[in-house]
Amino acid sequence: MEIAMDVLKRNNINMFGKGEQALMFGHGFGCDQNMWRFVTPAFQQQYKIVLFDHVGAGNSDLKAYDTNKYGSLQGYASDILEMCVELDLEDVIFVGHSVSAMMGVLSAIREPALFSKLILIGPSPCYINDENYVGGFDRADVLSMLAYMEHDYPLWADTFAPLIMGNPDKPSLGEELAQSFCNTDPDIARHFAQVTFLSDNRQDLPKLETKTLIMQCAEDIIAPTEVGNYVHHAIRNSTLVQMEATGHCPNLSAPLETIAVIEAYLN
Repeated sequence: MEIAMDVLKRNNINMFGKGEQALMFGHGFGCDQNMWRFVTPAFQQQYKIVLFDHVGAGNSDLKAYDTNKYGSLQGYASDILEMCVELDLEDVIFVGHSVSAMMGVLSAIREPALFSKLILIGPSPCYINDENYVGGFDRADVLSMLAYMEHDYPLWADTFAPLIMGNPDKPSLGEELAQSFCNTDPDIARHFAQVTFLSDNRQDLPKLETKTLIMQCAEDIIAPTEVGNYVHHAIRNSTLVQMEATGHCPNLSAPLETIAVIEAYLN
C-alpha cells in the first residue's frame, strides 16, 4: 500500500468515473492533466478516468525527477506501467497526446497484456528529418530551439506556444499553453524537451501489437501529416483519422471533434 501511495503522489494520480474499464490520459510536453478537462466529462459515465502528471509536470512530486531515469522516454513508460500495476488496471485504453503517444507505445510493447487499445493524438516517433523521413524539423533547428530555451525559457515559451497551438483566431489557447510551459521548472522542461525532440522510436513502431488509433491534425508543426502517415504504415493494427482540427492540441482547440473521433473508435 505504501508503494501505491508513493506512485499516487509521485504522478498526482486522479481517478473518477462510473465505468470499470480504465481510460488513461497522458499529457504532452510542458502540460499537465488539466489539458484534458474538456474531453474527460464525455467519458466518465462509461469509463474509469485515470489522470496523472508526468514527473516534473503539474503537481507531480518534483523530488522524484531523476535525469538518468528520465533521460529517455522509457523512464516515463516505466512510470505508466507502474501506475497500471499499482492501481490494478486491466484492459487499459491509453490516450497519449504528443510525446505521451510514444510513451504509450513503449509501454504497450513492454507489457501488451495490460492494454486493450492505444489512442495517439499527434504522435511522432522522430521529430528530425532524416533522408526519406519527414519529421518536421532539421537537426540544426532543434538544437537552435534547445539553445533558445537555455538562453531565455520564458521568451521561448511566449514565442513557441502560439505556434504549437495554432488556431491564431483563438489567442487565449496559445496564452494558456505558454503559461503551462512557464509553470514547469525550466531546468526540467529543458531536459524533457531535449529527450523529446532528440528521441527516435521509429524502430519500435513495428513491434507494437495493440490496436491503435492515430489522430492527425492539419497544420500541425510538431507532428506534420507525413508523420501521421508514417506512424500508420509502421503500426500494423492501426487506424488513421485525419481531423479537421488544426494545430497540435485538439484536446484544447477542438474538444468536440476530439471526443467524437475517440467515441467513434471505441464504439
